[in-house]
Amino acid sequence: MTIYLPIAELSVNIFIILGMGAAVGFLSGMFGVGGGFLITPLLIFYNVPPAIAVATGANQVVASSISGAITHFRRGTIDLKLGTVLLVGGLFGATLGIWIFAVLRTLGQLDLVISLLYVVLLTSVGSLMMIESVHAIRRARRNETPAFTRTQHNWVHKLPFKMRFKKSKIYLSIIPVVGLGFGVGILTSVMGVGGGFIMVPAMIYLLRIPANVVVGTSLFQIIFVSTYSTIVQAITNHSVDIVLAFILMLSGVVAAQYGVRVGQRLKAEQLRALLAIMILAVGMRLAIDLFLPPADLYSIAHAGALQ
Repeated sequence: MTIYLPIAELSVNIFIILGMGAAVGFLSGMFGVGGGFLITPLLIFYNVPPAIAVATGANQVVASSISGAITHFRRGTIDLKLGTVLLVGGLFGATLGIWIFAVLRTLGQLDLVISLLYVVLLTSVGSLMMIESVHAIRRARRNETPAFTRTQHNWVHKLPFKMRFKKSKIYLSIIPVVGLGFGVGILTSVMGVGGGFIMVPAMIYLLRIPANVVVGTSLFQIIFVSTYSTIVQAITNHSVDIVLAFILMLSGVVAAQYGVRVGQRLKAEQLRALLAIMILAVGMRLAIDLFLPPADLYSIAHAGALQ
């Protein structure tokens, strides 16, 4: 069954789009990430223009994150105070990211920059996560204590302006928390990602936040930053395809609930290893598409579509 996407100006198979939304929604609930790092490349692979894929993919991130966050809220695994501080930084970062997005689009370099950012970011983060996950799995098999449990504090914990987060049971400076939210906010607007694949490892290894509240708190922040980014993108850049967004959200919300249930049954190191494999796979596929010559060297398009 084929439908027409008015903003993307493209006809697509509705079942393929439903499948994409369900797959990313499931993974979002399972790993505690928004899923934008997967849905945006998948849409690009399906010939959706990158500008449309970035802005519209954020809608699916919102839907999947809400679905997963509701489950975590019921289980009491969200630190609302910590999530709010992350949110403050995220909103400022998203505002800057939307401006960068508009500038790059005006210069005609948006598609190239998005692809390059995905390749660099996904391969870097995926490689680091994979290395750490392998070490963690080996330690678990040998019943060894992780190294960071013996040294709980690092330079981050020596920064000023500290705040106590009772739910997470930590006393931490708000500077790195706001900074993390700010960086993720920029990525949300420029790349259409929720940022969970960066936020989750950073909260665990850099901020030393207990793993039991990391996933839910990450989803909480992603909901509001992605919603803000989507609304502003639609108003300023007119790059959100409502039809495509609705189909992605429809399947993503349902699948996220099942993802949360599966994620509860797996060990933390196993989840991180699986997430690292997926991040690396997407990054490598984008790199191949970026550096190999296209099948069609020239394309025909209306002048108005390029603006």
